Amino acid sequence: MSEPDAAAVLASLWERADDAERARIERRMTDPAVPVIGVRMGTVFDIAKAHTALPLAQVDRLLGRDEYEARMVAVAVLDFKARARRIDDAGRAELYELWMRRIDRMDIWDLIDRSAPRVIGLYLLDKSREPLRRLAAAPDVWHRRTAVVAAFSIIRAGDVDDPLAICAQLAGDPEKFVQTALGTALREIGRIDPARLTVFLGRHGSELSAGARRVAGTAFAG
Repeated sequence: MSEPDAAAVLASLWERADDAERARIERRMTDPAVPVIGVRMGTVFDIAKAHTALPLAQVDRLLGRDEYEARMVAVAVLDFKARARRIDDAGRAELYELWMRRIDRMDIWDLIDRSAPRVIGLYLLDKSREPLRRLAAAPDVWHRRTAVVAAFSIIRAGDVDDPLAICAQLAGDPEKFVQTALGTALREIGRIDPARLTVFLGRHGSELSAGARRVAGTAFAG
């Protein structure tokens, strides 16, 4: 049996292309210049799951493609690999290093959301969070969103110190895509440590967007 490769993934995507789906995806894209094949997200993830064994060199090739779905398969494959029960720290390091080396290709919000929590966040669970602080200070909005979204797995592990520091660093960020991530991160922090969230909102709540404050406040509901 031949080793799976990027060409097989692309062929699978084009076999399932649909004009109506392409139009739906194009309407929600933030960058109209990104080419869209037109494949339902459920199908995209099915293709990714079927290619979880894809070598990282082939994942890299997909990340180099312009088509939205090709890159979505790539990050979903990285996410599936990061979920594997038997993955060790060396394996996580390989995923992390590929993701960070190709961070320029993570320029759509859902590419980040699909993969950063497990590929970046899980790798950094027992390591310095300095990479996230550097991303939070970056001029690129997608790097800053990555800093927050990658922290989701750290928060779920019960560690809120660094995520709170990153949220404070970005509380006044003017970009919508950073503020929506902040709202979600703060909500999850509040579910773990509501007292810390209360203190944070007292100090930084006025800097957050109204939407981020509203989402963060749902941690106190019920």
